[in-house]
Amino acid sequence: MTTFYAKSKPLETIQQHTDKLLENYQQLSELYPEIKTEWELLYLACLLHDLGKMSNKFQEKIRKEKKTIPGEIPHNYLSVAFIDSKSLKKQGYTNQQIKSLYHAVAYHHVRAINFNEEEYQLEREKLAEPFEKFKYEKLEGYRYCDFKLSRRYFTLENRIMKEDGQLFFDYILLKGLLNRIDYAASAGILVEQPNDFLEEAMDQLLLTFQKKNSAAEWNELQRYMCAHQADNIVVVAETGMGKTEAGLLWLGNQKGFFTLPVRTSINAMYDRISQQILPEIYEKKLGLLHAETLNQYLDDKEIEDDKVDDYFERTRQLSLPLTICTIDQLFDFVYFYAGFEPKLATLSYSKVIIDEIQMYSPDLLSYLIYGLACIQKVGGKFCIMTATLPGFLIDYLHKFNLQFEQPEHAFISERVRHRIAVVPTRLEADAIIEKQQGKRVLVIANTVKEANRIYAELRERLPEHKISLLHSRFIRKDRSLKEAEIVKDGSLKTGEACIWIATQVVEASLDIDFDILMTELSDLNGLFQRMGRCYRQREVEEEPNVYIFNGGKKYNTGVGPVIDETIYRLSKEVLESKSGLLTEQEKLNMLDAVYAMEKLQGSQYLKSLDGTLDYLNILDPYSMDKKEVQQKFRNIDSTTVIPSPVYQEYQAVIAEQVEIIKDKQKTKHEKSKARAKLNEFQVALPTYICLKGEQTLLRINDYEKLTILACEYGVETGVQELIKDDDLFF
Repeated sequence: MTTFYAKSKPLETIQQHTDKLLENYQQLSELYPEIKTEWELLYLACLLHDLGKMSNKFQEKIRKEKKTIPGEIPHNYLSVAFIDSKSLKKQGYTNQQIKSLYHAVAYHHVRAINFNEEEYQLEREKLAEPFEKFKYEKLEGYRYCDFKLSRRYFTLENRIMKEDGQLFFDYILLKGLLNRIDYAASAGILVEQPNDFLEEAMDQLLLTFQKKNSAAEWNELQRYMCAHQADNIVVVAETGMGKTEAGLLWLGNQKGFFTLPVRTSINAMYDRISQQILPEIYEKKLGLLHAETLNQYLDDKEIEDDKVDDYFERTRQLSLPLTICTIDQLFDFVYFYAGFEPKLATLSYSKVIIDEIQMYSPDLLSYLIYGLACIQKVGGKFCIMTATLPGFLIDYLHKFNLQFEQPEHAFISERVRHRIAVVPTRLEADAIIEKQQGKRVLVIANTVKEANRIYAELRERLPEHKISLLHSRFIRKDRSLKEAEIVKDGSLKTGEACIWIATQVVEASLDIDFDILMTELSDLNGLFQRMGRCYRQREVEEEPNVYIFNGGKKYNTGVGPVIDETIYRLSKEVLESKSGLLTEQEKLNMLDAVYAMEKLQGSQYLKSLDGTLDYLNILDPYSMDKKEVQQKFRNIDSTTVIPSPVYQEYQAVIAEQVEIIKDKQKTKHEKSKARAKLNEFQVALPTYICLKGEQTLLRINDYEKLTILACEYGVETGVQELIKDDDLFF
């Protein structure tokens, strides 16, 4: 018997690799039989997808341990030679089903077509001979199909596209599930880990509450979520209502993704669920997924070093039953880039929670709306759970035919946490100095430039006072320390007077509770998020605890380039008649007044939202690659740099990590730790700012480099030198 290899590192035969796929296929079909795919066709795809690797050129490549061989045709295109369309037709499969199978196998890898039809046909014909020598019991009865491919099923120059209607989504499921199974087999992991624990864990959590208070029960919100596990739902619930527990109750024993808009919020939720709510399932079943996941896992002392890589791989492969993540890790599929199918296929049997949807920019919100419509088409479920719900959003959900349940009322309490004072001027240091006496004061500016200006002035005028600054332009090492420090200062247990000046990075990302909030008005949603950083659990007192500076006759910083002018103006108008106590119901009423569809007609916000949705509707699938999509999706044209003063201070440490990455003898884990260490010294800045300074490239290898940016940097102030008058980014 001739041995045919599928992989060289580690060496693995086609049969061994296919057996792994079929094991994962069996597991997936038993766990989630409700997936709306043709399971028999998926089995065929798993069985036949790599048979093109029997080609002489592929086997030569494996033997010689080469990356490519001249004249080689990618195996995925050759594997369709073993799909017997005539037999499938006799078995009752439709032309569309057979076409989906052909395309799923042919495109299960994203490979360039740099050969012509004649070269392709010639190489296909050469597969007949090796197949005669390939003895594999699961292929008994299968044959090399020597007939010419019918154009109704597959040709090299066509793809199944959106205009093919339901066929497009059927194909996505078939190919996406094949990819999931194939990737898991290659990684040596299970395609899915079952969620067989969450309902029992939540029962245990309630018993824990009842040990402290025998009358403890799930509240109205939590009972509603539990009763509507089978539905798509949209709920409004006040901060402090136990939304995390409510979300977990809605998930039940189903695969779930919990999304939040800010990375630090995700880290905090991950810590809370893993350490307080579900400590017994930590590391085995709970994942954290964002751009710095590996760094977080490496920092986590609860995860043993030798388990980090496996844990990270299972997280990255979406194999864990419960994952907390940013939306860019899931919803980038809306661009239908080459290779998007595994994500949407995974979401077809998952439940997705969108938390704090009001915090997303128009383009990100459009991705969510369009993405939820796609998820609904393939069978997935969603829950939008938010403290504030813009009225126009419901109109857009209906416009895209999204089906969901809504409770008759918002879940809010009667408590009053905020007494506001609207100040008709710009935010200035004098007002902060007047109110800060013996208090812990949080000052939030709309822009980095404004935060820096206020910080510099306060430092000069109050040299003995504790004054700190937090924005997005600190290297990760310093920002992590600052976030830990503001959480400490923002705790009720801390009595020390202090002033923190920050930007929107603190709006919903940190568990802090300051005595006084002094903030520029941005928009009403942003304002209410900022108010959540003050008096989170306390009853309001006689003096205002929130001071809102609306700019007077002028605009506040950031209005126009960053903050929508119409929303800013409407927010300013609705606040003019407000002062004193502000109830949770009044907040919702104000939001209805500002964010109603008729009020925002003609606004730049809705123009941007509509423009992105229209673009997604007409976008041709496979016209973009994943890297391009990641830049567009995040709406951030940024460059990751090491500030030159940081490089000078840590040059020896940086050089050591670079050498570890270059060393071919080092393990994958050692290199991962080195990359995480390098990340400690980096910060992402808008590219247009970086272009104003001199950049030095330190190349690690053909794929990785470090950019050293000539600029001023301070541990207390972050990147400073390149912040110019036109810099209005958060």
